[in-house]
Amino acid sequence: MKTTQMSHTLWLMLPTVALFGTLLSGCQSEATTTNTADTASKSANLLASAKFDTAKLTPVTNEINLTGKITFNQDKVVKVFPLVGGHIEAVKSDLGDYVQKGQTLAIIRSGEMADVEQQAIAAKGQLAVALKNSQVTEDMAKGGLSSQRDVVAAREQLQAAKGELNRVNERRSILGGRGSSVYIVKAPVSGFVVEKTAAPGMELRSDDPENLFTISNLDHVWVMANVYESDLANVHEGDAARITTLSYPDRVYQGRIDKVFNVLDPESKTEKVRITLLNADNTLKPEMFANVSVQYAGKDRRVAIPAKAIVFADSRNFVVVANAQNQPIVREVDPFKTIGATTYLNSGVQAGERVVTQNQLLIYTALGN
Repeated sequence: MKTTQMSHTLWLMLPTVALFGTLLSGCQSEATTTNTADTASKSANLLASAKFDTAKLTPVTNEINLTGKITFNQDKVVKVFPLVGGHIEAVKSDLGDYVQKGQTLAIIRSGEMADVEQQAIAAKGQLAVALKNSQVTEDMAKGGLSSQRDVVAAREQLQAAKGELNRVNERRSILGGRGSSVYIVKAPVSGFVVEKTAAPGMELRSDDPENLFTISNLDHVWVMANVYESDLANVHEGDAARITTLSYPDRVYQGRIDKVFNVLDPESKTEKVRITLLNADNTLKPEMFANVSVQYAGKDRRVAIPAKAIVFADSRNFVVVANAQNQPIVREVDPFKTIGATTYLNSGVQAGERVVTQNQLLIYTALGN
């Protein structure tokens, strides 16, 4: 009897168990769907603030490190010589000063300037005499007292006097004559005084080969780098170059080789190359030491990605890749080498895949790595 009652009770509980099982299965399915949706939403949120770059199969760029120095742009260097001899009374500009075109650099008292002024006075007097003589001769010729030959001679003397006065006035203009024995040395161009030999009290000769000042515009400077004989075949005009200096180690100047001097130094066995740099803020000074890295394309082709995309953790290198479903995936990569802002890979990423280049460390950490 008891056995019959227990069997009846079990039959009555079977619908309840089945109903519970159905409810439990539904909850699990709903939880799975919710987790999948949450994962997709989390992935979308992680990539919302990210930036991407596409991996590309490109020739590997090679790099040569050269030594060099900053020099003047010789196309913008002007040496100032005195045009007369004399005694330097005053120097108005010092080494390193910036001067404007026409600004006074030095004042020289010169006997040659006094001679030029005297020549100008004499030339004016000769012209006045020649003009008067020509007028008198022509008047006498009209009265029959002078021959035509005398008239021609008087006119030639007048022309010669005018020519002499023009010559003297032209020389006075070149020397900047002001009716005195003072000669003023003026800046022919605007720029910095980069060399100075003038000093008050110095005596000068008109044939002195030494310049008093050198003025250079430092808006553009040259970087002269030395290329060793073994690297000559890899350096050409137009190659990209990165320049750093000891004074500004964190600042990188970008340029291109614009001149290759096809002559080897017999002692160092190096060839010089030139890079012209914009120097608007005048931070680069002549004679500064410079490190020059020249880049050139090689024959090997590898997948290239931005160097900033790589996350270094646990002595390994990783990148965050966005898959076809726009979900972030962490990949371990094997870098071949890094040149500038580009890293070339042996493996880990295929050409055409998108790698995260901003907030990659945050995404890497959020994914539980």
